[in-house]
Order: sequence, then structure tokens, then C-alpha cells
Amino acid sequence: MGNKLKLEVQEGTYGVCRLPAGSPVPRWIEGKLTSVTRTDDELSVVCQEDKIPGEIQCEKGWRAMKVLGPLDFSLVGVLASLAAPLAKAGISIFALSTFDTDYLLVKKENIEAAAKALTASGHTVTGRSS
Repeated sequence: MGNKLKLEVQEGTYGVCRLPAGSPVPRWIEGKLTSVTRTDDELSVVCQEDKIPGEIQCEKGWRAMKVLGPLDFSLVGVLASLAAPLAKAGISIFALSTFDTDYLLVKKENIEAAAKALTASGHTVTGRSS
């Protein structure tokens, strides 16, 4: 993808949770960014980590970067253009897509390095990165 993207680091920290298949959507999910994905194997939830009850299986400590959109569905390679420089920098991601845009979650201790890697590859990263 030839286009360079603009990303904005979102406030707060997030958790990625796994609930058993067939679980109802929990009432405790809330915040500016929430995601619920159901498969035959599990119910995955992404939300603000301070809303997650202690007994829930989850991986906490993620920061979110929003790709400023909306992005056209015809764009090719959006996630690849973001994931490649992060992979080269040794930074793992958890990606989410919505109708309008994409979000990248990186562990909070890697947010500065992620912003630097994306900037070095020609993207623009703004917002609270610390």
C-alpha cells in the first residue's frame, strides 16, 4: 500500500478476554473502545482493563492505536503496512477492524517503540504515547 496512514494513540489500557463458547455478552464491557467476537470456540472481548472482573481469563496491559479514517474498503494492505514495521521491530500486535477503520493494540511497554517504528516507516502517530 503506497498510502501513509495517520494513527492516534488512544487513552487508557485494555484487556483481551476469553470467555467460554456460548457465553452471553457480558454486561461489564464498556468504554470508548470495545469489541465482541463470537466463534464456535470462544467469546472474545476487548475493553478497558479496569472494567474486567478478576475471575475472567484475560491478557491485560494493551494500548490502542486508531488508524484515522474512515478507510475505504478498496484499500489494500492497510494492516500489512502497519504490521510489517512492527514485526521488524519485534513488537507483537492484536488487530481489530471496524466498518470505518482499524485499531492496533500493542503492549503498553512497547507503545513508544511502536510509535517510533511506524513513524520511521512513513506513518504519522499522534496522541498520548506515554
